[in-house]
Amino acid sequence: MTVQRKRNARATIHDVAREVGVSVSTVSKALNDSGRMAVETRARIKQVAEDIGFRPSALARGLLFNRSFTIGLLTNDTYGRFTLPVMAGVSEALVDKGVSVFLCAIEDDPALGKVHVDAMLDKQVDGIIATGKRIDRSLPVDLSGLSVPVVYAFTEGAPDSVTLTSDDAHGAGLATEWLIGLGRKKLVHITGPEDFASVRERRKAFRAHAGADAEVLCGIWAESWGHEAIAELWARDAEERPDGIVCGNDQIARGVIDALRERGVRVPDDVSVVGFDNWEIMAAQARPPLTSVDMNLKELGKEAGRTMLALAEGKYVEPGLRKLPCRLVVRRSCGGRQSE
Repeated sequence: MTVQRKRNARATIHDVAREVGVSVSTVSKALNDSGRMAVETRARIKQVAEDIGFRPSALARGLLFNRSFTIGLLTNDTYGRFTLPVMAGVSEALVDKGVSVFLCAIEDDPALGKVHVDAMLDKQVDGIIATGKRIDRSLPVDLSGLSVPVVYAFTEGAPDSVTLTSDDAHGAGLATEWLIGLGRKKLVHITGPEDFASVRERRKAFRAHAGADAEVLCGIWAESWGHEAIAELWARDAEERPDGIVCGNDQIARGVIDALRERGVRVPDDVSVVGFDNWEIMAAQARPPLTSVDMNLKELGKEAGRTMLALAEGKYVEPGLRKLPCRLVVRRSCGGRQSE
């Protein structure tokens, strides 16, 4: 049969046209969902293309759709703590659309950033997704006024851009409300430097739930700060010590748990501890395993990918900042029902 013969070699658009009995131009329009033709004809062409295994090459698809089917992902997060889950989400959102994603790490070097942006434009990418290591700092390269759409994910965006980020206030509220629901009465928030927008957002949300006078200790993003903060708190009289602690990240939380254990304080029996980031390598290996706020970075990446796809297809997307909700992953460090 003709179909079987086509399967034995790479099928072409000419094979599809010959099988259906239409022109190559008609096949192109049908596969591109453009042009005017009977619904039955368009469906027949698509079915035959699938039956004979017609799959355009990257070059052919580019000519067919006037796109390169590639997206550039630009980041200064060379460690990959935030970029890797975002990239995983972007790739997952686009893989079924035949779109490839390639990553360029620019560190904090403006010259290197320009080199990578120019290279992306030379490759005729359909768009660029910019991501980074904090939400209140832009990448060290100007991405405004480019000939391709730009979506910002977990980094500060240009004016009138589409910018996606995690909702820090929502995450801090989830953590605080969970501890209150467990019956914890005296809560403390141990977090990072005040010059981070995420620190300020989480502090505000923590106090909105725990009380306007609830104590917040700011330091560095490190386990050592968790140790120092507990040393400061446990130097006080027993009645002033917290029974619930919300930490600004999982590293701080690990230091807090270790410091409590060193003082004979049981987690979660005496003190419940919650982290932030849900960094698996930290949270799952803590003793006890750490309850943590997940910023849903993979889902954020998926949304960035879907948004970029819409822009690449010429659709209008309302500019502005969108905050995606977080989720609380409950483990043994705070007690209560554990997440699946």
